[in-house]
Amino acid sequence: MKINRLVMAAAATFAFAAPAHADGDISCNGGPQDKWQKISKLKKQAWLEEWQILKTQVEGDCYEVYARTKEGQAIEAFFHPVTLEKLVVFRRGQEIYRAKGFKG
Repeated sequence: MKINRLVMAAAATFAFAAPAHADGDISCNGGPQDKWQKISKLKKQAWLEEWQILKTQVEGDCYEVYARTKEGQAIEAFFHPVTLEKLVVFRRGQEIYRAKGFKG
């Protein structure tokens, strides 16, 4: 009985700690990968926004960042891989930022 409570508590902790996932597919029109900037530059940019990076990856033709804001909120953000412009940010599956004119 006590073990079940511990397992349930651990599962709940991980469920609430997981980063938000965006709804739908994002297209950044990134072009050929040989023109993309290094992901290390993107990590520095996210650091300058005071984000704690959890994971960076290529998602389709975008750079995707899972991070925590300085307030501790889990976010998922998509960046253009050539310009490193922040295009869209989600928190708990809800869009909280979209670059002006971005339709992706």
